[in-house]
Order: sequence, then structure tokens, then C-alpha cells
Amino acid sequence: MAKLLNGIAASGGIVIAPVHLLSYGKPPVKDQKTTDVNHEVERLHDSFRITAAELEQIIQQATRNYGKQIKEPLEQQLVILRDWEFPALIGRLIVSQKITAISAIENGLATTLAKIDQTTRTGHRLAIAYQDVAQRLITHLQPQKNEQLDHRAIVVSHEVSPSLVASFNPQLVAGLITDNGGATAHSALLTAELGIPAVVGTKTATQIAQEDMVAIIDGEHGKVIFQPTPQEIDHYQQLAAQYQQQQQSLGAYRDLATVTADDNRVHVAANIALPDELNQLVKSGAEGIGLYRSEFLFLNVDHRVTEDEQVANYKAALLAMPHDRVVIRVQDLGADKQPRFGQERNVKLFSQRGLRWLLKQEPILRTQLRALLRASVYGHLGIMFPFVTTIDEFQRALAILDQERRLLEEQGHAVANNVEVGMMIETPAAVLMADQFAKYADFFSIGSNDLVQYLFAEDRTDSSNQHYVALNPAVLRAIKQVIQAAHAEGKWISLCGEMATLKLAQPLVLAMGIDEFSLPLPAILPLKQRLQNLSVRQLQPLVKQVLMMENDDEVAEVVNKWLRRHQKK
Repeated sequence: MAKLLNGIAASGGIVIAPVHLLSYGKPPVKDQKTTDVNHEVERLHDSFRITAAELEQIIQQATRNYGKQIKEPLEQQLVILRDWEFPALIGRLIVSQKITAISAIENGLATTLAKIDQTTRTGHRLAIAYQDVAQRLITHLQPQKNEQLDHRAIVVSHEVSPSLVASFNPQLVAGLITDNGGATAHSALLTAELGIPAVVGTKTATQIAQEDMVAIIDGEHGKVIFQPTPQEIDHYQQLAAQYQQQQQSLGAYRDLATVTADDNRVHVAANIALPDELNQLVKSGAEGIGLYRSEFLFLNVDHRVTEDEQVANYKAALLAMPHDRVVIRVQDLGADKQPRFGQERNVKLFSQRGLRWLLKQEPILRTQLRALLRASVYGHLGIMFPFVTTIDEFQRALAILDQERRLLEEQGHAVANNVEVGMMIETPAAVLMADQFAKYADFFSIGSNDLVQYLFAEDRTDSSNQHYVALNPAVLRAIKQVIQAAHAEGKWISLCGEMATLKLAQPLVLAMGIDEFSLPLPAILPLKQRLQNLSVRQLQPLVKQVLMMENDDEVAEVVNKWLRRHQKK
């Protein structure tokens, strides 16, 4: 009998394949006692050694299969495994509480996670890294059944981690279904980058699925069907064929400027995190880079990154888009996401991130600004400051930038005269003061992931949250307010984050007057096609209607109805 589950669409695509059930992520029995603590300590040390060696192999394999962009979260786990603090904590727990290594890992993990501020994006990723390490350690301490995948299948698991996703063989993993997880969790984002259809947060998939049971993943709508009927299989085979044809037809939009049905020009730009992605820009159809995350350059190196190294990196990004604007975000680092070299780690200080942290690390900020200004002669550069919360912070950053520009010019360095300087809108404070910020910034970029979670004071990666919904009228009102503030001062504004990829949010934000969408590379061509079939003028009554609604369900219903009536087939 067919069983339908609804979850969260984490990565698009439709696939039909047998199930491969993993036990990964199932919690062990807590606080198991032992009479031989020395033996448990030895087992713990063996597990750390084996896990580190295994992770090194996974990094090599994942780099071959998917490219270097997969390495960052895995290398963060290697740092944890090789650091003395985590194993020392677990070892002390074994001895003091006379518990098994597995129980000590669980308790040690809980202690460590309690010290991490997981309300931030970077804090959540650090927590995921510790959880992934702990699960792998436990895996090597438990008796294991053979779960090696030797045929093409849909992987069903209680949860997944970045290292588990990275270990997937792309020839064998047809798709992914999990009980837990959210659409913006790092593992879910990885599946989207790697093109693996995925539905997460189903809650009960592992209770229903059985090995080799046929399943269907509808990654477009967040649906899973176990034991589908022959009629359902036929239906989804047709949908899968249509999906493939649609993907192929998108190539026609690659070199076209994005213009709506009523001749409004909108830019569709790329989010870039790693240098390897620059090679994919041309075929992606991107009209510039809307968000270049510079922090990757500082995270996994064992030396202080020099000014010249940064110049070379930013030069490459600008040369990759010679005719379009490239917005490089100043490193978004803070207490829980700091360089491996030259900074002490303090994972609890939520308040120390973004521009606030940079202003306390002024030499680091000045070096990066000098590098950006030196590279500016190679293209059209936008410099963007992250997590700005007060006018004073932004003015201080602008003053430092002006000082470095003057020093460079005095030293004989060429600096472009068309550099734009903007800021991220990610907090309620920035929304409320947007009209004042717009007097000083050349542009805004709305960071929807952080903005939504701070509006509702909830963790955006938790699938159990009921309020992390980008279509909530509170979010839409905030975005409209920021767009109006920017345009009142003649400034342009971009949207990035998950909201920029949501099909029901895109028409609304377009009608509010957004100038640019910035998205992951695979999402660019579908949006360019979608926008050319929309009319800003026709959308105006819809925007007025949804801004007066009370909840996201009402908004989703009326937007869906409008699209069915108006959008071209």
C-alpha cells in the first residue's frame, strides 16, 4: 500500500529508485556504565584515529567526485578530531563517570554544544561539525551491519551530515530522504549544490522505509511516496521526463538579459563561495556576482593570508565577470567562525560577528579593504559589509575604507573610481534604520536567511519551527520597507538567501521593486525564465493583498492561485 509523506524540498528533481536504509544518526543508549575505564579510553583513542583517517579519505574522494567546494565543512571536522580539547573532555568523562566511550561521547557532545551559540549561521555549522564527528566516532565503536551501497538507490536516514553527503557515490545515490533537517541546514544545501534530489524533515521516513522498497522523491514539492502504485510510477516517470526537458530548455536563457513581460530590467546574479565555482559562471547564465563570500579564504589555512594573496583571489573573481558587477562581501567571521591562524577561538560570543567583530580586528579589516581596493582596477567592484546593525558601525567602516584608499593612492597604487560600497540587511535593527543607512550606502543586499530567523527569534535550520517561513507577512513587510528606503535615496537593492530561490516569494519581491536576485548557480536559469513571464504591473494588486494578510498559509494560497491564472505556460 502506497504511503505519502510530506517534508521539506531541499534539492529539486524527481527520482524513482529502491530504498537503501541507513542507521546513521540513531541515538545510542545513554549513560551505559563500565567496569573497565582503561579499555574504554583505549577504544576512544582508536575511534579518533580511525575516524580521522576515514575523513581524510572522504575528503579526497569527495573532491574527486564533486570538486573542492565540498572540502570546507569536512576540514573543519578534521580540526576538531586533531584538537586535544574534545578527546580530552570525553576521556575525563569516561574516568570520572565510569561510563562507556559511546556514552561519554554523547555527554561530551552535549557539553560542547551548550557552549556554542547556534542562533548564528556559523555557530550552527560548527555545531553540525561536532555532531558529525561524534556520530562517526560512535559508528566506529558500535557493532555495525554492512551498509555499503552497491547499487543505485535512494538513501533514507534519520539524519545526514556534511561528511555523509560528501561520502556519497554520485553514480549510486539517486536521492536522499531524512526524518530530520531543514532546507537551510548545511547538509541540505550540499545536496542542492551537488544536484542530488532530496526531501528532508519527513519525521517518520525511517519508520516506514524498508531495504529495497521502491520510493519516489519529488524534490520540487517536498513529497515522498513509499511503495507507489503502478499508476503513480507512470505519472512520476512522465514528470521526471518533463523536468529533464525543462532543464535542457533553460539553456536558451543563458546569454539573455532578464527583462519582465512588461519590460522591467532585473539582474539575476550568482552566489559564490569558492574559487572553483568561478569556472561555472559562464554556463550558469549569471549577470554578475551578487554575493562573493570572501571568508572561505581565511578558514582552512595554516598561515595568515597576505594582502597579495587576497588581491589575486579578488582579481580572479572580477576577471570572471568582466562586463558585470562583482559584489565581494568582507569576511563574515566572528567568535564561532574564525581563521585557523592568528585568532583565539571563543564560540559563545554571539554578539561578536560580522562588522562588529571586524571593527575589533582592525588590522584584519584594513588588510582586506586594501586588497579589495587594489583589485578594483580589474572590473566593476562592489564592497559589502556584513551584519551591520548601527549607523556608527557603518560610518566607522566607511572612514577606514577612505583612509586605506588615500594611503594606496599616496603609495602609487591604482584604485578604480567606480567602487560601490554597500551593506547586508540581516537584522530588525537594520530594517528599521534602512532609510538612514541608505544615505550612506551605495546599495543594500537583504540576507533573507538571517533576517527571517532574527525576526522570529528562532533557529532557521530546525525543521520543527513553525515560524521560519519567508512568506510570513512580517517578512514581506520588512522587505518592502527596505526596498522603499533604498529607492527613496536612489540606491539599488538585492535579495540573497533561501527566499531568493522560493517560487512563491519571487513574484512578490519582484513586484516590490527588487533590482537583483542573487542565487546559487543551479537556480539562476530557472529564475531568468520565470521572471520573463511575469508582469510587475499585474502583480501590484497581489502585493497589496498579501501585505494585509495574517499568516504565510494565506499568502501561499493566494500567490499559487494568481500564478495559475496569470503565468504563461
